[in-house]
Amino acid sequence: MTAEDPGPALEQAWREQWGRLTALLVGQLRRLDLAEDGLADAFEAAARTWPRDGVPDNPPAWLLTSARRRVLDRLRGEAVAAKKLPVLVVEAGLQEEAQLVMADAGEPVRDERLRLVMLCAHPALSRENAAALTLRMVMGVSTADIARLFLMPTATMAARLTRSRKSLAGERFEVPLGPALAARVGRAADVAYLSFTAGYAAPSGAELLRTDLAVEAIRLARLLRELLPGRPDLDGLLGLMLLQHSRRDARLVDGRLVLLPDQDRSRWHSAEISEAFAVLRPHVTAPGTPYLLQALIAAEHAISPHPEATDWPRIVQRYDELVALADSPVVRLNRAVAVSEADGPLAGLRALDGLELPGHRLPGVRGELLARVGRTDEARTELTRAVDLCDNDPERAHLADRLAALEG
Repeated sequence: MTAEDPGPALEQAWREQWGRLTALLVGQLRRLDLAEDGLADAFEAAARTWPRDGVPDNPPAWLLTSARRRVLDRLRGEAVAAKKLPVLVVEAGLQEEAQLVMADAGEPVRDERLRLVMLCAHPALSRENAAALTLRMVMGVSTADIARLFLMPTATMAARLTRSRKSLAGERFEVPLGPALAARVGRAADVAYLSFTAGYAAPSGAELLRTDLAVEAIRLARLLRELLPGRPDLDGLLGLMLLQHSRRDARLVDGRLVLLPDQDRSRWHSAEISEAFAVLRPHVTAPGTPYLLQALIAAEHAISPHPEATDWPRIVQRYDELVALADSPVVRLNRAVAVSEADGPLAGLRALDGLELPGHRLPGVRGELLARVGRTDEARTELTRAVDLCDNDPERAHLADRLAALEG
C-alpha cells in the first residue's frame, strides 16, 4: 500500500481497468450481471477503504480479488446458481485470473475483452442495445451518459441494459467464425464509434474530452481491422477516428471550446493524420460506406492548409452520398452546416427546414445561421434554447458566449 490521495488512482482504475476486469470476470462466470455487480461493489469498497489504508501497489489485482470475493458470496447464497456453477471451481479460476492481472495484463486480457465485445454484439440484441451494453460493460461509461448519447431518460436506459444482460444469459463467451463473425464485427464497429463519440464530445459534465475513452475506442477499431482486414467500412471507421482524434489539442484552449474553423491547425497531430490517409487511400474511389464517407469528409478538412481553402462543395457532395446510404437527422444537420459554408447561411437554413432532433445542437446551429443573416431576435431565441438544453459545460459556455455577443 502507498500513502497518497486515492482519488486519482481510483478514477484511473475506473477508466482504464473496468472493461479489462469485467472481461476477466465474465470469462470465468459467463454471467454479465454477476461480473458487473461484483466489480461495482469492489469499486465501492475501494472508495471506502483506500482513503484509510492507502492505494494498493496493484490496484487492478486488488479490485479483481475484491470483486471475486463478492461474487462468491453471492453464489453461495444462490442455490440454483451454485448447482450450475460450483463455487470451488469458480474460486480457483478467478484466483488464477487474479494472478494473471498481477503478473501481466497484456495479450490474455485483450483476448478476453474481445470475447466480451463479441458477446455484447450478439444478434439477440438490437444494434442500439448491443451498443449500449458494450459501452457499459466494456468501456465503463455510466448509465446516465449512455442515456444522453441515446437521447432517452436514464431509467429507460437502465431497464434496457438489464433486459440486454438477461437476453445473453447462457450465450457462449467466444469469438464466432465465418459469417457470424462478419455480422458481429459490423455491430462492434458501431459500438466503437459510439464509444469514441462519448470520448470525443462528452454528453455531460465539466469535460468536453475524455481522451482515454477515445483512445480505447480506437484500440477497439484496430482489433476489428485485424479480424477482418481490407474492409472499407472498418478502414473508414479507423480513419475517421484518427482524423477526429488528431484535433483534440486544438479543440479546447484554457477550457473554452474552439470550433473547427478557428482551431490552430499546427496543433493537430500530423502522425495520426498521416496514418488515417494511409488507411483511407485504397478506398478513395471505392463505393462509399457510411464510415468511409464520414472519414473522407474529415479528410477534406485535414488536407486544407487553412479554413478558407476547404472544398465545401465536395463536402456537400459527400454528405449527399451519405444521406442516400444512411439518412438520419444528425447527418442532415451536418449537411446543412456544409451547405451554409458552400452556398451561404440562407441555403443552410433552408436545409434545416422540417428537421427534428432532440438536444441542443439543432437550435445551436439554427441560431448561428439566423445570426449570420441578421435575424437577431430569432437567433437569440434559438441560442437561449440551446443553452438551456446543453448538458456539457464547455459547449454551454460557448453557446452562452454567442448569445451574449448578440445581446451586446
